[in-house]
Amino acid sequence: MSQSSHTPPPPTRRPLIAVIGDAKLEPGSVKDKLAEDIGRSLIDAGYRVLTGGLGGVMEAACRGARSSAKYQSGDTVGVVPGHDPGEANAFVDISIASGLDHVRNSVVAHADAVIAIGGGAGTMSEICLAWIYKRLIIGLRVDGWSGRMAEQQVDDRIRYPNQPDDRVFGADTASGAIQLLDERLPRCSAHHRGVARRQ
Repeated sequence: MSQSSHTPPPPTRRPLIAVIGDAKLEPGSVKDKLAEDIGRSLIDAGYRVLTGGLGGVMEAACRGARSSAKYQSGDTVGVVPGHDPGEANAFVDISIASGLDHVRNSVVAHADAVIAIGGGAGTMSEICLAWIYKRLIIGLRVDGWSGRMAEQQVDDRIRYPNQPDDRVFGADTASGAIQLLDERLPRCSAHHRGVARRQ
């Protein structure tokens, strides 16, 4: 009996969306609930969640992702700053020990898109890197860099000539962030090609 030579098509890759923000949150706070809601909504909408793997917004987003009815093992990925994958929060399925400390923010910023919730200098560095890497960025209108950057351009570079309204897109809710993601992500397919001298 001969075996079929038919090869099944490869699975469709689900976009990996980074959720970044405050590294420490009060349980039950506005940002904690918002991050959890966004994590769950991302999985509900068919995305996967990438974070820096530690606490605060990162943990809340992964916790929310795990609570989705559509959650599958492997849906939460954490790029931790140290050398021990065990330092990831309990809701991370795949922990990548980068050994890069703060420089791991550059890896997180390479996600298909970035959703920021609050945040300090580390979050701002990820927003800036995502901007350079031509990633779609959504900033929640809450205290911190996400709120300050919502509806702003990081600098005057033209990332997408066919999108004159390119900016850090502001959202107030998880549903608003998902709507922006669904609308804008297909239009943000170009990638950074490396540093070149500006004329």
